[in-house]
Amino acid sequence: MSRGKDKLVRTTITLPASLKEKMERTDTNWSEAIREMIAQRLEEEGREGMAEAVILNERIRRPAPKGWSAEKVIKEWRRRRS
Repeated sequence: MSRGKDKLVRTTITLPASLKEKMERTDTNWSEAIREMIAQRLEEEGREGMAEAVILNERIRRPAPKGWSAEKVIKEWRRRRS
């Protein structure tokens, strides 16, 4: 994970003692590992949210009325602004 110029803040998590003991027996940089896992999870949730939005949009989308023209509507609004 690239931290760039992001300011790092401290947060606390609560773990079972047995898990903490296992963590201490490794050479893993747990702060970095957890930062990467959190970033990955947020990215995944963002994609899931986007997928939900696309599905919802497809469900509620309806065809434009016959003869409707986006070009005409845009030109009309531009004409009204000037």
